[in-house]
Amino acid sequence: MTTPIPSPPGLPLLGNAFDMDPTDSLLSLMHLAEVYGPIYELRLPSGDQIIVSSYELYNELCDEKRFGKAVAGGLMELRHAIHSGLFSADTGEPAWEIAHRVLTPAFGPLAIRSMFDEMHEISTQLVMKWARFGEESKINVTDDFTRLTLDSISLCAMDTRFNSFYQSDLHPFVQAMQQVLTESGRRAGRPSIVNRLMRASEKQFFEDIDVLQSTALAIVADKKSNPTEKKDLVNAMLNGKDAKTGQKMTDGNIADNMITFLIAGHETTSGLLSFLFYRFMANPSTFQEAQKEVDMVIGTGPITVDHMSKLPYIQACLREALRLNPTASTISLHPSPNNTEDPILIGGGQYLIKPGKSLRMLMPKIHCDPQIYGDDAELFRPERMLDENFEKLPKNAWKPFGNGVRGCIGRGFAWQEAILAVAMLVQNFDFRLVDPGYKLTIKQTLTIKPKDLFMYATLRKGIDPISLEKRVSGGTADAPAGLDPIEPKLKNAVSKGAKKPMTILFGGNMGTCESLAGVIAQSSLSHGYKADVKPLDDATNLPKDRPVLIITASYEGEPPDNARSFISWLTSLDGTPLDGVQYAVFGCGNRDWKDTYQRIPKLTDSLLEKRGAKRLAERGLADAANNDVFNDFEKWEDAIYWPAIGHAFGEEEGGESGALDIEISTTLRSSHLSQDVKDAVVIRSEVLAPDGESPKRHIEVKLPTDMKYRSGDYLAVLPLNHPEVVHRAMKRFGLPWDAMVTIKSAETTLPTGAPTSVYDIMSAYVELNQPATRRNIKTIIKTVTDEATKTELEDLMGDAFGKNITEKRVSVLDLLERYPMANTSLGEFLSMLPQLRLRQYSISSSPLADPSVCTLTMGVLDEEAIQGGKRFHGVASTYLARLEVGDHIQVDVKHSHASFHLPLDCSNIPLIMVCAGTGVAPFRGFVQERAKQIQCGRQLAPALLFIGCTHPEKDSLYKAEFEDWASNGAVDLRYAYSRAPESSNGAKHVQDRFWNDRKDVLEFFQAGAKVYVCGRGRVGEGVKDAAMKMWLVEREESGEKKTEAEADEWFMKLRNERYMSDLFD
Repeated sequence: MTTPIPSPPGLPLLGNAFDMDPTDSLLSLMHLAEVYGPIYELRLPSGDQIIVSSYELYNELCDEKRFGKAVAGGLMELRHAIHSGLFSADTGEPAWEIAHRVLTPAFGPLAIRSMFDEMHEISTQLVMKWARFGEESKINVTDDFTRLTLDSISLCAMDTRFNSFYQSDLHPFVQAMQQVLTESGRRAGRPSIVNRLMRASEKQFFEDIDVLQSTALAIVADKKSNPTEKKDLVNAMLNGKDAKTGQKMTDGNIADNMITFLIAGHETTSGLLSFLFYRFMANPSTFQEAQKEVDMVIGTGPITVDHMSKLPYIQACLREALRLNPTASTISLHPSPNNTEDPILIGGGQYLIKPGKSLRMLMPKIHCDPQIYGDDAELFRPERMLDENFEKLPKNAWKPFGNGVRGCIGRGFAWQEAILAVAMLVQNFDFRLVDPGYKLTIKQTLTIKPKDLFMYATLRKGIDPISLEKRVSGGTADAPAGLDPIEPKLKNAVSKGAKKPMTILFGGNMGTCESLAGVIAQSSLSHGYKADVKPLDDATNLPKDRPVLIITASYEGEPPDNARSFISWLTSLDGTPLDGVQYAVFGCGNRDWKDTYQRIPKLTDSLLEKRGAKRLAERGLADAANNDVFNDFEKWEDAIYWPAIGHAFGEEEGGESGALDIEISTTLRSSHLSQDVKDAVVIRSEVLAPDGESPKRHIEVKLPTDMKYRSGDYLAVLPLNHPEVVHRAMKRFGLPWDAMVTIKSAETTLPTGAPTSVYDIMSAYVELNQPATRRNIKTIIKTVTDEATKTELEDLMGDAFGKNITEKRVSVLDLLERYPMANTSLGEFLSMLPQLRLRQYSISSSPLADPSVCTLTMGVLDEEAIQGGKRFHGVASTYLARLEVGDHIQVDVKHSHASFHLPLDCSNIPLIMVCAGTGVAPFRGFVQERAKQIQCGRQLAPALLFIGCTHPEKDSLYKAEFEDWASNGAVDLRYAYSRAPESSNGAKHVQDRFWNDRKDVLEFFQAGAKVYVCGRGRVGEGVKDAAMKMWLVEREESGEKKTEAEADEWFMKLRNERYMSDLFD
């Protein structure tokens, strides 16, 4: 049984015509929504309309399989002028489909980025006008912003200048366009017969249309007669071919879309800027915050294209302005032609949509739905639109640019234009309303703008028009003063033998991907290439004149910290803007995390191809579970990557050798260390486990004054190699302890150009313990003359390589000691070793206890080597274990996944924590924080902590401390002892105890608990299996039998929302 859609009572024939204000229909629609609720129907002479004003209904209507854009009202009238342009065509019209496919790449991020200088020039004209007119000159806000957006899009899209800031009257084309827009809106509110009877208006309407069409066609003809290489939108339309049909756009369709760009592009963006500056002046604190951001990010220097992505608060302000006043205030939809529903119902079957009905989305109401935005939804509060909050909004809750395939194709253009304009204006001016008591009113055509909005602009202190002109004319030539460029950790390879460029981009949190980038950058020399190496997030574009190699990992299925922006950008692309890019991807991962294994490398590979890039070589992968990442990489590099590069780009013969060119000195000593770390001091170090147990340590570190952390974060440590291993290396090459080297090669992360201590290099720069790769063995073989030794080394590269080298952790140093007849030089040895990497440890303390101190809890790997005859020393753990109170170490705080922190609503959200061994580290911090809060009188939701140990008397880490906190109500402890299960309710492993106590777990979970897991991969898998089993049993007991596949789907939906994990090898 459906519910009738409410409707205001109307008059015969005229229906609800008198319920609508012909000059401000939006105000009428908003009022009726207040009276009739989230859906109502209007019967108008121009046609019936169903008005929707709630998020819930709108979200349903955004399903493009059911509903699509309806060309109705003023837009239908506008078809007289722009016919089947992108804005006014029906979905599926051939002209629209061809234009959409041709133009999508032209509006891609790289294309928009290339338009920055032209946008900057027009924005400079606006800035200088306001500066020269002076602070008492009354600014017509909407008029000047209309001039800005018109001139920007005409220059960028058509290479045409209207020069609006240099004349009082607008260009005839612009005047005609504005009159067409206004009349289209009026005609939509009148019956067609009335329009035909208004002969003067009818005549002027079509005369204005003739001005638009004749001007646009003249520009097309001129472009065809005088072709240029400029990559503007007109050339894209003239020269582009539809990838599907091979057809080009007709001259008429090109003209239609030129007019479309100007209409859609100038109206919406000028309205957005006008509303934003009204909001700024009505809410001065938000303007100050925006100004503060610009001062901090840009300073007083010229604004560059790279700044556009570094102004999150300004972006939030623009989003919030569009939320409150979406310039396209209504969107018309109708049932899709492919919709086979009969009948068509919405609202959970509550409302019937009859055939032929048009639905009109009332966007200002939808954007202020209190179910989404709360009771203060009508307030201007940009903080709600900052990235973290914005990304959490429900799907379709913010839709000022339209929906789906009919969404605004020029969104990226408008966004860059708006950010640039706002940044330049707040950098240089303060603003105030001419009328301090101004109340916002709306001027409506096809879009909306503030009506009669005037303001004053005052140059900020210390700025005058002359100095301002010099400042803003800087464009993008130089980086702004006061901003230090971020230097990549790996230097560019610049060498006499390298002739061809290549780009290597890496993304990883642990340093492995960076090391692999260094490996291939060095080997590129022998292939005749010069490598530019940098993190993925430092890539402002993907070059098309060279091979691009991307080396990246996944972390719980999410991008690495230094690849998040890149992946976000890549995911946001439409069309094929990467056409011309030639790439390969190598992925690092661990198959123990089967649900997310290689997710980011796979995603990167598929998106690059989808967006037009050409794959040079099949994606490589390394599985860290095999402990053979470097060998996997080198096998892929030699067998697949370089042959593919040679085929596509050619290979220079006689490239430089990878060995480092060095001179040895034994008279000088110095230390070189170049890492993004700071100095900290050890203030406590103690053993946690008794003799006979796996050694574990507790380290307390006094942090640098400006280094802050949260419970759950990591401390990254730059270790030193064990002295015993360094001594072995020095001995192998017959060097005294104070030997020096001067490294001349440029392609290295080692210090170059000055004498450096060999001991320092061995200790602090290279991975001496790294298992050897097949390529390393090949390098050693080249230095051996004895045939028997060569044969033995060659055998090691065979099928037994994994068993004899990787599994036994045999390093290059081990091999050189085993085969002393190898005449490998020190330069060759160092060139085979990857750079020393940071090691991350979960912080095991809370800053509430002491914000200047953090603690680490770690196992120490110091055992007899698997290969026999020597000890194997874990690099970082033995380094930390050797430290004494007062020792200085190099550290940096690394933030964990945003979800792996205590919930902000700690009073209402219970916790379930599960760990084993040193996986207890972050939860010691969590519980310590809770204990401190309880001590200060806070009332907290309960917390369960499941801990896996071997024996209650041997390795129950922090047992007395945890029991003390438990007695105060900070935590409920549940142990599992693998060697004494009788002491833990029969549970041998922590996942067993988690299952045994499922009644409590389910009670917590049903109360809204968040689940955190830390430990080895098998712990995570065990907890996942137990959780899925609980869900299946609980569903079955409720009479709803589910499958394992459904349980897996249920579990995946919990990830990073209610189930968080931090797992390690």
